[in-house]
Amino acid sequence: MNPSASLHGKVAFVAGASRGIGATVAVALARAGAAVAVAARSEHEGKLPGTIGSVAQRITDEGGRALPVVCDVTSEESVEAAVAATVTEFGGIDILVANAGVLWLGPIESTPLKRWQLCLDVNTTGVFLVTKAVIPHVRARGGGSLIAVTTTGVTMTDQGANAYWVSKAAAERLYLGLAADLRADNIAVNCLSPSRVVLTEGWQAGGAGMQIPPEMVEPPEAMADAAVFLARQDASGITGTIQRSEELTR
Repeated sequence: MNPSASLHGKVAFVAGASRGIGATVAVALARAGAAVAVAARSEHEGKLPGTIGSVAQRITDEGGRALPVVCDVTSEESVEAAVAATVTEFGGIDILVANAGVLWLGPIESTPLKRWQLCLDVNTTGVFLVTKAVIPHVRARGGGSLIAVTTTGVTMTDQGANAYWVSKAAAERLYLGLAADLRADNIAVNCLSPSRVVLTEGWQAGGAGMQIPPEMVEPPEAMADAAVFLARQDASGITGTIQRSEELTR
């Protein structure tokens, strides 16, 4: 697959797109020519800034095509309705960016069960549900690209254990196996994580007060550039990999 190919005529579904990495990726995909479903729970302003409407408006203000769709990735009914609305509006889906996530970096001993379950529900089951829902539509287009946003923390076992890293590790295993399952359908399946730390609104709210040195901070645009590169893939290109943003686009 030509890594510089335009995304004109393609449709992208970005889950967790109301702020942070998801919003930056959604705008970048639109700039590359894709019509974008801006999917998240955030229909109205809440504790954190950003809504699906504000991101979609930013895309349309730049001359792109966007559809804000309410999507709770922990609800199969909500996911299926959001995917159906996207297909009705744009005619299909070629690209998925499964970015919706919640952060919890507390030690295991002090992690409430509800926090553990929330990480698994959003970061693992949420990826499963949006991926399951879009596969038939991507297959119907003759191929496409599925991208799950993960974290370098999966490999940092010297930093201990937490619910966030465990849930993201499970998502990576899901996608590595799915790449083999979908190769015959010409669908690329990859994981993408920041090379360093992206100081999103979610990180600042749930980062357990961690102080990140400036040299360890990555701009969200690095993830957007990498996501656009992976969105251009199908099974003849990069698939079945775990990519780090800055290494991929360097």
